[in-house]
Amino acid sequence: MIILVMGVSGSGKTTVGEKLAESLGWEFRDADDFHPQKNIEKMHNGIALDDADRLPWLHNIQDAIKQCLSENKDLVLTCSALKENYRQMILLDKESVKLVYLKGDFELIQERLKERSNHFMSEQLLKSQFDILEEPCDAIKVDISQPLEAIVQEIIDKL
Repeated sequence: MIILVMGVSGSGKTTVGEKLAESLGWEFRDADDFHPQKNIEKMHNGIALDDADRLPWLHNIQDAIKQCLSENKDLVLTCSALKENYRQMILLDKESVKLVYLKGDFELIQERLKERSNHFMSEQLLKSQFDILEEPCDAIKVDISQPLEAIVQEIIDKL
């Protein structure tokens, strides 16, 4: 099984994903690692990515998911997956790839981003992420205002 943890930047995808993978004894991968260097540079400079920028990134994620499915590997993968068409590209098998949506309000996430250091996603890009976010209908939705342990346990319970 692959658990795809999605949400806007600052929603806790990496923290939750790492803790979830650790709790399950599964491999963890962060979709940020699949971005081409030019995307990272754009985001670092406060420039929002467009669909053309995201396409190679989504293909890289899709390839990683295909490989895990073919090798029958369990994986927790984080990815913003903000638009429905992005999710359609990477949710290749709804039986084997489960979607978890980390849901939080703008103010909470903005505060979290202010506390971050050494990350290419700037606080200024948060609004653009909320603007394009198409909340999923078919995901496990988790309120991110809870403590980390409660979030992870809720995901495990709902799976």
